[in-house]
Amino acid sequence: MKHTDYFSNFLKNTVNLSQFNLDTLASRVDAIYAALKEDPDLGPRIVKKIPQGSWAQETIISPQNGKPFDADFLLQMKEELDWSDNVDEYINAVYHVIHHHSDYSDMPHSRKCRCVYVEYANNQMHVDIVPYVILGDGTQVIINRDTEQFETTNPSGFTQWMKEKDKIANGNLRRVVRLLKFLRDHRNSFTGTKSILITTLLGEQVSEWKKISDPGYYSDLPTALLHMVSDLDRYLQDNWTKPSVADPSNPSVTFDHRWTQETYSFFRDRIHTHAGEIDDAYHETDEETSVEKWQDLFGDKFQAPKTSSSSTKFGDAGAAGGIAGGNEPLGTSSSGRSGRAG
Repeated sequence: MKHTDYFSNFLKNTVNLSQFNLDTLASRVDAIYAALKEDPDLGPRIVKKIPQGSWAQETIISPQNGKPFDADFLLQMKEELDWSDNVDEYINAVYHVIHHHSDYSDMPHSRKCRCVYVEYANNQMHVDIVPYVILGDGTQVIINRDTEQFETTNPSGFTQWMKEKDKIANGNLRRVVRLLKFLRDHRNSFTGTKSILITTLLGEQVSEWKKISDPGYYSDLPTALLHMVSDLDRYLQDNWTKPSVADPSNPSVTFDHRWTQETYSFFRDRIHTHAGEIDDAYHETDEETSVEKWQDLFGDKFQAPKTSSSSTKFGDAGAAGGIAGGNEPLGTSSSGRSGRAG
């Protein structure tokens, strides 16, 4: 059985990042951006900030207890021809401001391969600042400090791709991504698989033609979950070895470096198990037994709503950063049941 109201309650109160944390995240990004813009040397080099990753795609979820949530944003900077032979200077310039700023100098911060990060008190959250440049020939790039080279990127392209796929899925793609990330993070399933891989692989399974023979293919969240995961399972079962996963907005770039054959095999096995569990719970005709099967998968916080409520920040049909908004409010709690799903 579907138990659609259970899914709505589960997302609102267990899976989704709380509105308070979303607002905190946004205010801290704004504060970091303001500090960078106010710097007399770096400020004139900055064009704008662009939300990135799960925050922008609205697939961010409540973290495990004791673990941080995070936000990525692109810091668009003007091309500096003097830095052409030392592209690390884009990251170094950002780090220099953070390292010497009165608000951030005493906070944990450092440079990573493609960004500068700032960590907040007690590791509650961190922000990744990713320098981003549009070169004179129109090429969009970020900086890889490990290789000391530019990497091509297309941030608006991925957002548009996600928006289109989510629209086909009636706003349910982003929700299914969140549910799978919950299984990974809170139920210890397919640990090690990066969010960008989950999002891309699931999105690639969404197709308009599947609605031709079955108009209700993505009609509600449990139905979309059933079909997307079963479609993903079939794709993975056809690929014993790790397939190449291209960035849908920039096919010349792949996400292949984000996992190993071992990680892929583990993910493949776990998705196969979950596909069977979802199918079993969905098609179970006894209401109580069906709820128990969903709870075996998601934990005992998969419950019926106690009271009805209407939405706040993200509406039913999409996401921030250009994806149509959804209307379930974002919730706060984490799953109370430990152990691997399935």
